[in-house]
Amino acid sequence: MRFLHDRVPEHDLTYSDVYLVPRRSDVSSRLDVDLRTQDGSGTTVPVIASNMTAVSGRRMAETLARCGGLAVIPQDIPVDVVSDVIAWMKRRHVVYDTPLRMDPSGTVGEALNLLPKRAHGAAVVVEDGRAVGVVAEADCDGVDRFTQVRSVMSTDLLVLPDGIGAEEAFNRLHGGGHRLAPVVDSEGRIVGVLTRQRALRSTLYAPAVDANGRLRIAAAIGISGDVAAKAKALLDAGVDVLVIDTAHGHQERMLDALHAVRQLDPQVPIAAGNVTTADGVTDLVEAGADIVKVGVGPGAMCTTRMMTGVGRPQFSAVLECATRARELGKHVWADGGVRHPRDVALALAAGASNVMIGSWFAGTYESPGDALRDSEGRLYKESFGMASARAVQARTADDTPFERARKGLFGEGISRARMYLDAERPSVEDVLDGIVAGVRSACTYAGADNLEAFHTQAVVGVQTAAGFTEGMPVPTSW
Repeated sequence: MRFLHDRVPEHDLTYSDVYLVPRRSDVSSRLDVDLRTQDGSGTTVPVIASNMTAVSGRRMAETLARCGGLAVIPQDIPVDVVSDVIAWMKRRHVVYDTPLRMDPSGTVGEALNLLPKRAHGAAVVVEDGRAVGVVAEADCDGVDRFTQVRSVMSTDLLVLPDGIGAEEAFNRLHGGGHRLAPVVDSEGRIVGVLTRQRALRSTLYAPAVDANGRLRIAAAIGISGDVAAKAKALLDAGVDVLVIDTAHGHQERMLDALHAVRQLDPQVPIAAGNVTTADGVTDLVEAGADIVKVGVGPGAMCTTRMMTGVGRPQFSAVLECATRARELGKHVWADGGVRHPRDVALALAAGASNVMIGSWFAGTYESPGDALRDSEGRLYKESFGMASARAVQARTADDTPFERARKGLFGEGISRARMYLDAERPSVEDVLDGIVAGVRSACTYAGADNLEAFHTQAVVGVQTAAGFTEGMPVPTSW
């Protein structure tokens, strides 16, 4: 990457401060761009869900992995629970969604609580191991919540055979006016569900899979306690990327943690962070990191910069850290500060191999939180920072009440924020569609057909706040 007219600014820059300059290009289609990353994570699109409790759970992990991304299960989750999640992930189908299942005797109230857990918005009603109906929110509208779903479910059921081609599946769904259908094996057992959108996406995205063809998943540990024991448990469980995470990654305890984990001779990439300088990258790489997470304070839930004055504008931090990582033959993940697809493209242009997204993904069906409604009926989920009082309370559950209260006095970060689901794009797959479309287009403007070429050929200019505003769409007349 180079700056326009080779004018390297003397001050640090955020994503909003910069823009990509179009160049002569021979890449004629966005679909000709290969977004596979080369950092060992196995992602086929450069997007990772952050290790935040309100963001990354099993539903987020499987949905992103089917589209080629990766989710990092947070360090606050007990190791035995994370091991169960990893095992569960390895049993998921690489194309079909995991269905929401209900018994015919289940109630409408149970269905309404269950439906927001998946973007496909319907539960398969199963009796004696066979699909007998489908229930969606529309079926429950105006119905007493104690009514059994057998009374409201749709029995006009389309069933698709396992192994069906994407185009044929789409045509059957479209031709019959069905939004989704259970997929069954030769014995009639349900192996998943398929929607029209999932059928289409299966032709546009390559899943992130391990050497055995199973979906990939990452997990985080902290730098306190028996780090080696936690890491070994996750490695034994089959985690694909191990993340060692703390807010201030450039410290001795992080280096000690990396040394301890590296002694286990892990056969998967080790990511560690967070840092914002080349020196931080050097020290973490020398201690054993394959990937360094970059970012202090840019996240939507983070108050670090306002509380402490510590941090660094994210674009400059990624650029400097990625440059050093490349010199050392390693990689960086840009962690935080992403609010638009353009920010992902700019982080990749600066040299990141993957871009981590937190709060943006919290406001989707697949995030772990329960879907709530405000006074106007709009759906939202709650998000919170991982250094906030709320997160500290969860992290110190085994401490005495006195110690929990003592530690809670110094929480940083927002403990409760509403992340609204976009009515038109409520799924993480919907959000990912926009991100991937934006990044692919950015690559074509730069004349690059892969991420390495994009970083090499990208030209970046510096703009004023007015320049950034000029680029915003205007949804109504002015």
